[in-house]
Amino acid sequence: MTEANSEKEPITFVDNRKIDPETGDVRQQAADNGAAAAQAPQVDEGVDTDNGDALADTISGELAERTADLQRLTAEYANYRRRVERDRKAAIDSAKASVVTELLGVLDDLDRARAHGDLESGPLRSVADKLSAALLKQGLEEFGSEGEPFDPTLHEAVQHEGSGHDPVIGIVMRKGYRFGDRVLRHALVGVTDGVADLTENTVQSTEEASDVDAGANDQ
Repeated sequence: MTEANSEKEPITFVDNRKIDPETGDVRQQAADNGAAAAQAPQVDEGVDTDNGDALADTISGELAERTADLQRLTAEYANYRRRVERDRKAAIDSAKASVVTELLGVLDDLDRARAHGDLESGPLRSVADKLSAALLKQGLEEFGSEGEPFDPTLHEAVQHEGSGHDPVIGIVMRKGYRFGDRVLRHALVGVTDGVADLTENTVQSTEEASDVDAGANDQ
């Protein structure tokens, strides 16, 4: 072995502890490092005020736009639901009216049988009453009876007696029916003068007769 190899290099230890283990005091090197760190310029981590305001305005605008879109979609959906419900109800009413229209002939036959006294008793009367009650429950209404004011939108006049300006129904030849606001069939009626017209005609006839009598007495 050579002399260089026999001699070992001395081992040195660097104590980096900030506090002296023997005295408990802060070492000068650690104090210097702390002071240097305190004197080092700090990086501003805050956000630029102008950029922050612009970002807030952008977010507020997008939020208002999305809110308006949501409100518009909500209104459109509500209108769609109302339209679907209205169309569904109209379809149901149309189907009911179609079925009821097919049964109007049966009701006419029952009315004729009732007029001839065939529905005074027996099973046919029970059937007629149940059918009429069921149709009325579904919304069927009959119209056209003697004494009602004449309405050309509901009644079809096939004869007219008198010349008054207040016509009423004098005779019903066929009842009219409506289902809700829909007229299924007009009433077939005969029209006559109203009570007011009859009274006026009576008074006029009385006055004319009185004039004739007065003229005869003068002669």
